Amino acid sequence: MSDFCGFGLTFSFDGFRILYVGIATFMWVMMLLFSREYMGHEENRVRYYVFTLMTYAATIGVFLSADLFTTFLFFEVMSFTSYVWVAQEETGEALRAAGTYLAIAVLGGLVMLMGIFLLYTSLGTLQIDQLRAAVAACRERTLMYVAGGCLAFGFGAKAGAFPLHIWLPKAHPVAPAPASALLSGILTKAGVYGILITCSQMFWDDAFWGTAILLIGVITMFWGAFLALFSINIKRTLACSSLSQIGFILVGAGMICLLGEESALAVRGTLLHMVNHSLIKLVLFMAAGAVYMNAHKLTMNEVRGFGRNKPLFHIIFLSGALSIAGIPLFGGYVSKTLLHESIVEYRHLLSEGAVQRAVFAPETITLIEWIFLVSGGLTVAYMTKLYICIFIEKNADAAVQERYDGLKREYMKPASSFALCMSALAILVLGVVPSATMDRIADFGQGFMEAFHEVEAVSYFSVGNLKGALISLSIGAIVYLVIVRRWMMKVDDSGKTEYVDRYDARYDLEDRIYRPVLLTILPFLGGVIARIGDCLVDKLVVFLRKTIYKDSPIPRELTQGTYFTHLIGSFLDTLSYEKERIFAAINESEERPIRGTHFEDRIAASYELADEFRALLVRSMSFGLMLFCIGFIITMVYLLCI
Repeated sequence: MSDFCGFGLTFSFDGFRILYVGIATFMWVMMLLFSREYMGHEENRVRYYVFTLMTYAATIGVFLSADLFTTFLFFEVMSFTSYVWVAQEETGEALRAAGTYLAIAVLGGLVMLMGIFLLYTSLGTLQIDQLRAAVAACRERTLMYVAGGCLAFGFGAKAGAFPLHIWLPKAHPVAPAPASALLSGILTKAGVYGILITCSQMFWDDAFWGTAILLIGVITMFWGAFLALFSINIKRTLACSSLSQIGFILVGAGMICLLGEESALAVRGTLLHMVNHSLIKLVLFMAAGAVYMNAHKLTMNEVRGFGRNKPLFHIIFLSGALSIAGIPLFGGYVSKTLLHESIVEYRHLLSEGAVQRAVFAPETITLIEWIFLVSGGLTVAYMTKLYICIFIEKNADAAVQERYDGLKREYMKPASSFALCMSALAILVLGVVPSATMDRIADFGQGFMEAFHEVEAVSYFSVGNLKGALISLSIGAIVYLVIVRRWMMKVDDSGKTEYVDRYDARYDLEDRIYRPVLLTILPFLGGVIARIGDCLVDKLVVFLRKTIYKDSPIPRELTQGTYFTHLIGSFLDTLSYEKERIFAAINESEERPIRGTHFEDRIAASYELADEFRALLVRSMSFGLMLFCIGFIITMVYLLCI
């Protein structure tokens, strides 16, 4: 669709876009059903629902956009409307997290806009399907990297990629759980959508760009899993988990560039992990919302034992937890297997010299593969920690545990149960029969990334593919038993165990680096530079006035008025004096002295009064509104005339 409603907006309806519009719509419907109960006793519900629908419209606009201008427009609208989700509770913590979220969004948007300007100036087009040919014909490769870097910065800020991830672990715990499901499941994918544009359309088969995206993905993947392992807040754990899973997706995006013509596995794995992660986080965040609705707490020590004797809730949570952990027969296993195999394939091709070597040697790719597997193991460990805490262990307070056990079926209303069951069912169906479901989804959506060629059927449950999952499971079991149970838990004086927050605040990039630099160091340096510049300008002006531009001597300093009023007053005073002198000569009267009228003082006083009135008028709002109306009338007349 070209030039929608004459606004210059263009949209496209290929397989990938239709797929994600369908996923977004499904998630929004389930989220709204769950929100009826979750937001039932909350304040500002109307505001919440209005901005939820506005965010939905903006998100659909992002995924259907056919050019980067349309993408940018809806992307910014989506950022501002979703800000309300984070600030919904209006607590100090919520407003601070919302401020961080908005700051990152605005900064990312401005940098993205610079990239769009550079791209249009260099290529003459912003149409997404024309970028590959236009970039290939462009000789200014360095300028393309700068423009692509600006775009990746803006989209990466929304995706939660390192080091712009700081909003994500803080926004999710304070936002309503249904909103967190969409922030994690869909809005981050809007950022990934933009990064995929740069990888598949601008820098396809570019080893250097692929290496950069791969490095960002590896760091994001491991760092998110590390933070999730240390967290003892349910929603923060899930938020950091989202950070890690975005890293997995970015690894796939990097492999698309590195593999080039051989990127089929990377394309399919990236697409399927996006789909899986969206549905998984819909289930897990709504499950966390069900816990919060009943316990009104999110700390693991306070919600321990909530899921005991709740079989339906047990199955729902397990569907998301097992899938994100990459357990066979669940969707996450399929997409992670494809991503892992793409890394292995690239290492083999690199060893054989079949692909371009940019930076990494085959041994480095082996290291990246092990970081991939370890990150998967950390995912197993922190999801095991959540599962055992909620469903296996008992609460340290017997009265609290008795209240949890007494809830049984009363912990959710039918609408909320339906939303959770449908979401969990989608995950189960995708994982059990991947060849009939996930392969077809990949076939349907891979054309967006210019991957039209057919691929051989993948045997997901072969020994070779199961090996990677078993390695991650083994690492996860070791981490849980050794680190979580022995170091992240302690026994109190009464002999009961509790989870300990081992997270060191020194790891917080926002409080330790970003805020001090942006709010203290940079303003101080800017002030110093401004003072130096001000002094230099003053010195330069004084020097020029004393040398090249010498000041003209002023014959007489006026006490009031201006030289214009002085000239007019002097002229009128002269006329007055001559008039009295002529009348005196006619009347032959020399007794009364000839004084004349002092017009200069009167005109000067009138000028100062008028100048004061003008200053007051210019500063008034009425004058501004009058000028606006005049300009508006002139504009309308011009538009009507043409």
